[in-house]
Amino acid sequence: MAKRQFKAESKRLLELMINSIYTNKEVFLRELISNASDALDKLYFRSIEEGATGVSRDNMEIRLSVDKEKRTLTIADNGIGMTKDELIENLGTIAKSGTFDFRKSHQDENTEIIGQFGVGFYSAFMVSDKITVKSRAFGSDEAWRWESSGEDGYTINPCEMEGCGTEITLSLRPDSEEEQYSMYLEPNAIVGLVKRYSDYIRYPIAMDIPQPRLKEGSETEYELVAEKMTLNSMVPLWRKPKDEVTDEDYNEFYKSKFMDFNDPLRVVNTSVEGMVQYNALLYIPGNLPYDYYTRGLRKGLQLYCNGVLIMENCEELLPDYFTFVKGIVDSPDFSLNISREILQHDRQLKVIAKNLEKKITSELTKMLADKREDYEQFFRTFGIQLKYGMYAEFGAHKETLKDLILFHSMADDKLITLKEYVEKMPEDQKYIYYACGDTLAKVKALPQADAVREKGYDVLCMIDDVDEFAMKTLGTYEGKELKSVSEQDLGLESQEEKDAMEKKIADNKELLEKLTALLDGKVKEVRLSSRLKKHPVCLVSDGDLSIDMEKILNAMPAEQKVRADRVLEINGEHALFAALTKISDDDKLKTYAGLLYDQALMIAGLPLEDPTAFSNAVCEIMAASV
Repeated sequence: MAKRQFKAESKRLLELMINSIYTNKEVFLRELISNASDALDKLYFRSIEEGATGVSRDNMEIRLSVDKEKRTLTIADNGIGMTKDELIENLGTIAKSGTFDFRKSHQDENTEIIGQFGVGFYSAFMVSDKITVKSRAFGSDEAWRWESSGEDGYTINPCEMEGCGTEITLSLRPDSEEEQYSMYLEPNAIVGLVKRYSDYIRYPIAMDIPQPRLKEGSETEYELVAEKMTLNSMVPLWRKPKDEVTDEDYNEFYKSKFMDFNDPLRVVNTSVEGMVQYNALLYIPGNLPYDYYTRGLRKGLQLYCNGVLIMENCEELLPDYFTFVKGIVDSPDFSLNISREILQHDRQLKVIAKNLEKKITSELTKMLADKREDYEQFFRTFGIQLKYGMYAEFGAHKETLKDLILFHSMADDKLITLKEYVEKMPEDQKYIYYACGDTLAKVKALPQADAVREKGYDVLCMIDDVDEFAMKTLGTYEGKELKSVSEQDLGLESQEEKDAMEKKIADNKELLEKLTALLDGKVKEVRLSSRLKKHPVCLVSDGDLSIDMEKILNAMPAEQKVRADRVLEINGEHALFAALTKISDDDKLKTYAGLLYDQALMIAGLPLEDPTAFSNAVCEIMAASV
């Protein structure tokens, strides 16, 4: 029969279909298996509509086979098949989808048909230079062979075929330096592709796989014997009734699916029906993935449409602060684009993402309440991600996350929530106090916390870079202002104490001004401190930029460095200050002022501006005291 031309406008359109739509050649097998699954579904629904006997889903299957000598891969099904006219219409017209038409006429039925654009079949040309299709329609005595080598068109001729269904044979392209097409003739590679993309197709995907067997009459010699095996699981774990799935089933699925050796801390299996329908199986890991803080990390959940893998990592389903969550989402409602690789419209996706965010938040809250040890383990691993979430996007998510954050209590020496801190606050305490530092030990030793602790108030220890930024973003919690122990007014003094401090400052005004001048611009001011009780000196900032913020920002790559407005505070009740008031030699006073400033720098975790000068000054004082 004469070669027929495709009904598309030009050969260029098919060329674009083959080479431009799909980003990964291996998805051709997913497309052909999905088409075969659709054909089986169509036959099943046709049999119900027409009351046909002898048709049962139990007898339906998709069969794969390879011939290495001929370099062919065959995908066959015993589904509804196609007539001659349907072959011409569906395969001879690019972007004509019989499945799409079927879906439109069966919108009110519980169908799980996958295809809709009519281009998945042509993905096979990415790996083959000739495609042969044999098909016999259900209820027909005729079978037809459709054959094409690509853009030049196709032929269609009668053929012999037992039973209804479709058989697609791909003649694979020769191997090249860029592509090894022979891999699609290897059973292990085919099994891997089926497991990855089509594991949850509802019909068995069968293939003869060589298996070692003892030779007849031998106890030591083996031979390879082809054995029919089902390659796919068919029923996804997330679609099984929950009472049929054990914790071990969930854990084993997680470990095999997401390459983890440890059980997850939490499993979330949820099913939603309504305006948007979906199943989600989510896991909260118990340990940090090795690549979690690398550029190579691909966040997101696996996205399925009716059991067919559409996207390996759908980033839109998870906010950044929940990127540690692993799992899958399966829905029939996604609006897929032509290649089934990304979404054409994102309305459904946004609804699902919002629901998942609420569900994850709820599960973390339950874990915090019911399994505190598990939650603290989780928080030590992923808590910093939640803190970044509070700070990011100008605090847009702080209300969602504020009750999930833990901080180390200086008083109780354990992790507590902001809510737990507020619940144990004395009635006269105005603020939630926190202190920042590089390590827990350094924070606990901060002189700035003296006055707060002397009052019997607790201090939250902040040791992550993002902590103070997150606290500034949050601002208040349950009406209580969050206040750093390094801020100027800690709200601790009575009026009598304030009056006494003002008098002492006035009495020593000249000395304080001289110390400020002698430090020659290193600090904005030297002043007496009401926060210091045991320690002689500390360094604080005056303004929104704290000293800890300065350290963090300056550790980042930037041309210009920032500097907080530094204030040197001296304990007016300390013996050191009494000694300073007796020094009349300005040179000696300058040396002492420099030493105090350097000591305050070291306490604050800042580098000394002149270590040599500091060392020489200490040595001079030591020598003079001998």
